[in-house]
Amino acid sequence: MKLKLERTEFGTDFTGGKLFVDGKPFCDTLEDVTRFAKGDTLEQIKAKKVAGRTAIPVGKYGVIVNMSPRFKIELPRLQNVPGFEGILIHSGNTHADTDGCILLGVRTKAGFIGTSRATMDKFMPIIRDGLKKGKVTIEIV
Repeated sequence: MKLKLERTEFGTDFTGGKLFVDGKPFCDTLEDVTRFAKGDTLEQIKAKKVAGRTAIPVGKYGVIVNMSPRFKIELPRLQNVPGFEGILIHSGNTHADTDGCILLGVRTKAGFIGTSRATMDKFMPIIRDGLKKGKVTIEIV
């Protein structure tokens, strides 16, 4: 399964986007502010990163589902993100809820997404099914 996150809105403290599942639109996304240029080295990423307030670099990452120690439920986790650990896809409404993670929902205004829990409830069976069939990746552009 191929996920694609297209970043489309760049605010002063958030990044909005669209998530596609195997080429089909699925939902809106919300992340922290984007601070990196395409092709930044690991050293540049570490220098520019503001802990808990920075969206991950563009790139392609593997996705697994495992237990989140923080949320105490199984959630999608991105693998091998340069300069980051524990990047999840989960519910939330504003950049304050992200800590670098990707939030799913429906954009209702700049910097805010609603129906996030319902969106995650729809997303989890899709990603679990994708993992049963093979590898799941997410490309962030």
